[in-house]
Amino acid sequence: MAQQPTSSKKLKWSLRRTPLPNRHLKRPWSRKRPKRLLSNKGANTLVVTYEKRGNIGLFTLDRPEARNAVSHEVSTELESHLDDFESDDSMWVGILAANGPVFSAGADLKSVSSGKGIETPKGGFAGLVRYPRSKPLIAAVDGPALAGGLEIVLSCDLVVASSAATFGIPEVKRSLIAGAGGLFRLPAAVARNVAMELALTGDPISADRAFQLGLVNALCEPGSVVEAATELANRIAVNAPVAVRESRKVVLETHGKSDEDGWDITREHFRVVVKTEDFKEGPLAFVEKRDPVWKGR
Repeated sequence: MAQQPTSSKKLKWSLRRTPLPNRHLKRPWSRKRPKRLLSNKGANTLVVTYEKRGNIGLFTLDRPEARNAVSHEVSTELESHLDDFESDDSMWVGILAANGPVFSAGADLKSVSSGKGIETPKGGFAGLVRYPRSKPLIAAVDGPALAGGLEIVLSCDLVVASSAATFGIPEVKRSLIAGAGGLFRLPAAVARNVAMELALTGDPISADRAFQLGLVNALCEPGSVVEAATELANRIAVNAPVAVRESRKVVLETHGKSDEDGWDITREHFRVVVKTEDFKEGPLAFVEKRDPVWKGR
């Protein structure tokens, strides 16, 4: 069992409270405003926003009146923002948050019943669960993440949650199954018997239990989840971005593989890193006793 989080009235989590300096972060923050889409919130209203905060991209689900349920517009807009994020060399880490008391209740059944698809050709459900990302993405969960909401979380690489968060895949309670990756990603994130419990009972678990099981990386107080996720993102963003991306790929590609496959995959991605300018900058900065200046290439 994972260690209990450190005791603190403000932040109950395992990460350091003192943010590391990030010389690459810039101000002011910018907000990406793509072509606006018609949604059931009304004309010309974004249901997913995207802000560029230095080297960190913040995606926010913004349908609080619908419990941030995934509609056609949510999937389309989030995929569009991910395209921007992935193509922008200055963006190194992403955070996915939600506006309102619910992270996401999953699929918008009204959108489904109207005949509108809620999947995109590239990203699938929410424009995310099958998206071919190369950069780390942190889920910032400040409320229930249920059904497709949990599957969105499982599509991310790291999870920061407030004590108000809950996690569950209740589809069996309505004679459905979790069809957006939850049934194979959940047992990859927690023990198989725990995944079975969630999948077969449909009952949610608390943020505390999710932390103990290793599903959640860090816990914080309600209302501070974006701040906590940003602190974690900063700790990632001070590192060489290509090395971070290639390390992520190795972790994902070697899961469930043999050691021999692991060596081959590691060598393949190491060859990518050694060809970069940053590969020389790291040791040089160490010798010169200064902070490295990463170029991301």
